[in-house]
Amino acid sequence: MRILVSGAGVAGPVLAHWLTRYGFRVTVVERAPALRRTGGHAVDLFRPAVDVSERMGVLPRIEERATGTDRLTVFPEGARRPVRADLAKIFGGASDRHVEVMRDDLTTIYRDASREDVEYLFDESVTSVSAGSENGDEHGCEVTFERSAPRRFDLVVGADGLHSTVRRLVFGADAGRSSFLGAYFGVLSLPNASGLDGELLMHVGVGRTAGMYGARHLGDARALFLFRSARELDWHRRDVPRQRELLRGAFAGLHPQVDGWLEELDRTPAFYFDSVSQLRMDSWSRGRVTLVGDAGYCPGPAVGGSTTLAVVGAYVLAGELARASGDHERAFPAYERAMAEHVRGSRAVALSAAKTLIPASRLGVRGLAQGARLVSALPAGPGRALLRLTTRSGRLYNSMTVEDYAPAAAV
Repeated sequence: MRILVSGAGVAGPVLAHWLTRYGFRVTVVERAPALRRTGGHAVDLFRPAVDVSERMGVLPRIEERATGTDRLTVFPEGARRPVRADLAKIFGGASDRHVEVMRDDLTTIYRDASREDVEYLFDESVTSVSAGSENGDEHGCEVTFERSAPRRFDLVVGADGLHSTVRRLVFGADAGRSSFLGAYFGVLSLPNASGLDGELLMHVGVGRTAGMYGARHLGDARALFLFRSARELDWHRRDVPRQRELLRGAFAGLHPQVDGWLEELDRTPAFYFDSVSQLRMDSWSRGRVTLVGDAGYCPGPAVGGSTTLAVVGAYVLAGELARASGDHERAFPAYERAMAEHVRGSRAVALSAAKTLIPASRLGVRGLAQGARLVSALPAGPGRALLRLTTRSGRLYNSMTVEDYAPAAAV
């Protein structure tokens, strides 16, 4: 059985790995000309995603490439002194298994786990998809590409992110409801002038938070910017000068150190900007086509644990297809049922995290700093208990479970 996966980010290679393990033949197409090696930004794998990675046999490689960031220094705007905290304790409260890793390192590791058995087509993108059995077509999906000849697949999966091409082609340009969470974020690469090693620096003001961190194996650093906006701003995702303008305006005067980070905007080799929005769809499947990860249920970039959700979603989708022997009419609804609670929980985590990480008042600024200090001061056990009682993430990731799907016969 032939399956096309669009997108070689996080969800696509994980899905491809498990599908080939279950006997499916998989092709992955990726718009980028090659996997990026610049590191990207840091992403978090919480317990369920760590468990899936361990089952894939790639957890040792992921842990080798972990950022090693375990200390937090918070500079509340207007305060005389910074607040220092144990970041490892904070993450430990959110999940009893956690690894922070650079996104590009993670995608490379996941891709390497499947490259011997999967056909990868880089510098290629899907231009049209027939949804197949939605209209009674029992012969699969006809897919056309930007450069390659048309091909037919039994199933198609969109794993191509929040701005998914597959979703637009199959479900329509206005598919789903994009819920703006009242914030924007930007990430850029810059020289590690502060010599950061295992430390995250954060400057927090009312409605805006900026942070900088390094990684053990990177020669440079990353700066992350989050800021509130009461309304959706006028910008386009391909208009980089406008995005830089918005960041400069939002963070002007927060701190001289942040001003220095912003000076790198015109020189950075890597920059990303987007809104913090949730994607809500009634169904992620249509005919022989389904969506996985941010393409179908993005909980909110930078705040909702979308990487963990993507890994779990890919694992569950492959498992349900194997269980149903490739019958999408059984597998796709089962996949959506299995993921529904995880998706709802991740949306709630995103809403809560956005409020905490981007305080709306001076009281919130102080609360963020002092809360981090309190968790760090407590012994590990009580600290974890406090976070699990007071944060949605602590309750979600330690209760999220995934089935152990038995290997199926070749399909």
